[in-house]
Amino acid sequence: MSDSRWKPSVTVAAIIERDGRFLLIEEETVEGLRLNNPAGHLEPGEPPEDGCAREALEETGHVFEPTALVGVYLSRFQRASTDEDVTYLRFAYCGALGPHDPRRPLDLGIVRTLWMTPDEVRASVERHRSPLVLRCMEDYLAGVRHPLALIHTDPSVVDLQRPG
Repeated sequence: MSDSRWKPSVTVAAIIERDGRFLLIEEETVEGLRLNNPAGHLEPGEPPEDGCAREALEETGHVFEPTALVGVYLSRFQRASTDEDVTYLRFAYCGALGPHDPRRPLDLGIVRTLWMTPDEVRASVERHRSPLVLRCMEDYLAGVRHPLALIHTDPSVVDLQRPG
């Protein structure tokens, strides 16, 4: 029996639409320049919706308040550059876009933000960081929304109490 357990990387993503366009980021990756939803890894002690708001701010400079869960997604791929087998568990949220701070530096590796129409997103699939970029947008456009309360974050996540 192996001592290692399968542990997918937990990520959060913001599906942000305004006036029929979606806010995406263009970022440097080991596979080259890719398009993605504002997204990133959930940090220890962080509820998923808080992580989504944080990632949106760090990657776009926009305040973002999640108001609904679009979906929970599982994807797997083999990184071409290293043959690493990677699995992501993604929590995707839609919500209210707040103000933008143009002076705020974007996360390392983020080249720029883009507002793209659904057709532009569909036409750029070969540049997507993962198939979830398109899938999350399509689910959003189909009206998929779940209440935030669907994901329960136990208080122990934020305030771990150690015995003794």
